Amino acid sequence: MEKKITLPKHKFHIKTGDTVLVIGGNSKGQRGVVKEIIVEKDRARVEGVAMITKHMKPTASNPQGSLEKTEGSVHISNLKLIDPATGEPTRTGRKLNDKGKLQRYSKKTGNFIPDRSAGAGRK
Repeated sequence: MEKKITLPKHKFHIKTGDTVLVIGGNSKGQRGVVKEIIVEKDRARVEGVAMITKHMKPTASNPQGSLEKTEGSVHISNLKLIDPATGEPTRTGRKLNDKGKLQRYSKKTGNFIPDRSAGAGRK
């Protein structure tokens, strides 16, 4: 069977490459860069946040086995974007820029938020 592609229910206020603050959950107060956005589950993987331990079985190449620490995912609603201009957390909105394209802006300062990643977006 072919894998079914699901479209997102809505647009997210964060993108891959953004610096965010975790505002809820066990990792509350931590900051990190968004590595990946999981659209189907409305979750994101943030660098150094929500670390989980995976037990790796022994294999021929690794006869001892190992414990690997990797990032778990955090729900999008528990993340707040860090404004690149001020370095403080802010809510975001969308409005038309001078070229007539919708772009994110900081509701605290009113400044547009530049896209960190030109090619990277939702997966």
